[in-house]
This record gives sequence, C-alpha cells and structure tokens, in this order.
Amino acid sequence: MKSKIQALREDFEARLAAVSVPEALEEMRVFFLGKKGAVTDLLKSLRDLPGEERKEAGQEINSFRDEVEKRLAEAGRRLSEAALAAAIRTAKHYNPTLPRREEKGSYHPITLVQRELEEIFTGMGFTVEDYFEVVNDYQCFESLNIPKHHPARDMQDTYYLENGQLLKTQTSAAQNAIMKKYGVPLRAIFPGRCFRNEATDACHENTFFQMEGMMIDKNISISNLIYFMKTMLSEVFRQPINVRLRPGFFPFTEPGFELDINCLICGGKGCPSCKNSGWLELCPCGMIHPNVLREGGIDPEEYTGFAFGLGLTRLAMMKYGVKDIRDFNSGDLAALSQFVSE
Repeated sequence: MKSKIQALREDFEARLAAVSVPEALEEMRVFFLGKKGAVTDLLKSLRDLPGEERKEAGQEINSFRDEVEKRLAEAGRRLSEAALAAAIRTAKHYNPTLPRREEKGSYHPITLVQRELEEIFTGMGFTVEDYFEVVNDYQCFESLNIPKHHPARDMQDTYYLENGQLLKTQTSAAQNAIMKKYGVPLRAIFPGRCFRNEATDACHENTFFQMEGMMIDKNISISNLIYFMKTMLSEVFRQPINVRLRPGFFPFTEPGFELDINCLICGGKGCPSCKNSGWLELCPCGMIHPNVLREGGIDPEEYTGFAFGLGLTRLAMMKYGVKDIRDFNSGDLAALSQFVSE
C-alpha cells in the first residue's frame, strides 16, 4: 500500500508541475479526488488489509488527500492571480507606469444628505437602523394596516419576485421589526433604497432613497412631529424654509399629512421639478395608527407616536439644486463628483 501511495504522490507532483490553465487543474481534482478518483480507489482497497495495517494505511491516505486538496487550492489561487496580472498587462486602457492621479473621489449627493440627516437626528436622541431591500408582504403592507386587496396598494406599483417576496416600496416596511426590537420609548430613523414600477420623469424615479423616522412614547402629539420636522429642515438647508401640511391618507397613520416645502429650485414660481406648482412633496407623515402600534407589540391606549417618510432623493434635489431626479442614477461622474460635504 505504501508503494501505491508513493507512486500516486509522484504522479500528482508531475501533473501539478505541468498545469498551466484552470481547466487542467479541475481535471486533476477529478482524477485524484473525484468519486471514482485515485484516492477513492485507495480507500476502497483498505478492506483487503489486516486491522493494524489498515489503520496505518488509512491515516496515510487521508494525509495524502488533505495534501492534494491544499496544493490544488494553492495552485488555483496562483492561476487566478496570474490570469488577472495578464489581463492588466494586456488591457488597452491601462498603463501601470502612469503617475498616480491626485484627484480625490467624492461621495454621492444622496449619501451626503443621508449622513447629514443621521448626524442631525442622532443629536436629537434617535438611533440609526438598517433594513432589508427585499421584504415580504407582511412587512411592507399587512403590518402597516394595509390588508390584502386594500385599495391603498394601488398607490404603489410593486415589484414582486417569483418566490412571493417583493422589493420594498417604502422604508415603512421596517416599522414593525424596529418596534419589536426596541419596544418603548422609541426614537429611530432608518434610511434605505426603495423601488416602485413607475414611469420616470424630472421628479419621479423607479429607484429612490427614503428615510423613515419614528418617535413613540407617552403623550406624543402632532406638535412634536412639527417641531422635529422644522428643526431638521432648518439644519439641512441652513435657512428658514416655508412648509405646508396637507391632509393625506396613509393606512398606517391617523391622522396623516403631506409635508411640502417651497421649491428651492424656482423659489416657488413653478418649474418642471415641482410640476409648476411651486411646492415639492417631501415628507408624508402623521400619527402612527393604533393598529400598527398593536401589531408592533405596543399598547395604543398608553403610548402614541409619529412617523415620517422623508424623501432623501428629493431632499438632495432641493439642497443641491438638481433639476432632474434621473441625474442621481445616471452614473455621470462629471455631474455627481461636484458635490462636497459642508
């Protein structure tokens, strides 16, 4: 048996030295480690050996198999690194001898706005949470007081996946999980990317960013909501901002509002970004519906709270004077690299 193992070891070394492409390495793996490979044959032949000799030979075969696995993995890494180096050398637009460019990269404008808001809200005692982009129907709708066949679902043209899950249409999909995670009292914001199957124009995109926020405690009222929204907007824009509250229907709030800001691109005169109205819808908000609180394990007889869904993408448009929302997803570095944090 020892002579067979030694012969197989020498054969392995010779084959490995000749390997130059990943395909040949895979053939070696099958030859030595496959179900019908050489190592398997050796293990099968152990049954013909006496007890003590069988144990010793088995240990030697297992040691050889471990060595083969390790050596093949190392060879695979070397081949991958060599292939990458060759690709770089032959690339038409890459020259490793060029001097390093001194220009620094820049953050995406939405990232800048998100980080600024996170700093503002953490300064007011809010925690920052993250949540999934792929959710289920309960998280996105039913936990938010939107049962199946509810007409409110028609307001959001949703991307459904074959497995029954969906791309979240709103950051509100995280409300239930965060209520159950922290209980009360609760102050949390949770930014994220959202998706809706809708036509794009200067103020609508099918992929956009929101920031949801919640505050739940005893005796929370609409006055608290207005205070936090005004504080946040004055910090972001560093100037007084004209706002208006309009009644708005959202199944997860009661009452619900639409918070609009005076369009900063046109100064309220009217432009394509605000649909020539002078106002831009920025922040759906309201008092959290009692059914939503109950679903999150919170007693609505004892606690109240407000929630808001801030459009980060639209906020970035206002802050930086971007007239077309589609610029943010364009990948145009000339357009996106001009923004800097203040």
